[in-house]
Order: sequence, then C-alpha cells, then structure tokens
Amino acid sequence: GLVHTVVGTAANVNDVTQAGALLHGEETVAFGDAGYRGVDKREEAQGPQWHVAMQPGKRRQLDPKRKWARLLEKAEQLKASIRAKVEHPFHVIKNLFRHRKTRYKGLAKNEAQLFSLFGLA
Repeated sequence: GLVHTVVGTAANVNDVTQAGALLHGEETVAFGDAGYRGVDKREEAQGPQWHVAMQPGKRRQLDPKRKWARLLEKAEQLKASIRAKVEHPFHVIKNLFRHRKTRYKGLAKNEAQLFSLFGLA
C-alpha cells in the first residue's frame, strides 16, 4: 500500500474529523472502519463514494438464518478485505520498527517520528 498522507492528532480526536485531510481529491471510492460512520454527512469529505464498516456490535446481532443478514455479512467481509490491503504499512511500523507507544512529549515530535517511519515503510 502507498501512503500519501500522515496526520497526527491527540488521542481524543475522532478519526472522522480527519477524513477530508486524508483525501488527495482524486478518489472515487473510499473505505473506512466503523470510526468513519457519518463521514458522508461531513462537507470536507464530499467527493468519493464512502463504504464504511458496520459497528461490530450491530454485526454480531445479525441473524445468520436470514438471507438478508447473510448478504450483509458477506458485504462487510468484502469491505474488510479491501481495508486490509492498506494495513501493511502499519504492520511494518508496529511490528518490524516496534513503534507501539508514544515515545516523545509533544504531538510535533511524535508526528515527525511517524513521518520518518512511514517513509521507511
């Protein structure tokens, strides 16, 4: 996977607030995990067609005996398999470079380290 944008925020900032900053403008389709629910209502993230994951709790409540629920589960699996393809750089950074916790005081220093690690990954 190719990473074109890295955005570092405080831990209490919701992912969906950064959706517009993560897009370069050429996308026609975008995929996000459950943290991006409601992104289609945000003005700065307009453009691509968003495919956002269902909340895990709602997904567990699906009844496998119902045909529509099985189809919905299959759609969720397809969305997850597409999102998994972009997780490889994160695997490299977390497991090979051992970046698992914040090491420096200050958002700018941690963001600078992430820029370097993503560049290397």
